[in-house]
Amino acid sequence: MELLRERLVDCGWKDEMKAICRAFVKKKGRNNVTVDELIHVITPKGRASVPDSVKAELLQRIQTFLVSAAL
Repeated sequence: MELLRERLVDCGWKDEMKAICRAFVKKKGRNNVTVDELIHVITPKGRASVPDSVKAELLQRIQTFLVSAAL
């Protein structure tokens, strides 16, 4: 999880998600947005915008771990 967090910060994903959240809250009004609504709106965008390089690196690390754990 730490690796994922670090890679997402490094590639600017976290800042991008923060900007999307701020824009949504500004559009709807601060008092008119619930956390659940915000999560519902940004989750698909967040998942879709994770860079392929980050996904590939994490997949490789998971596969390496599983191979080493199986031995």
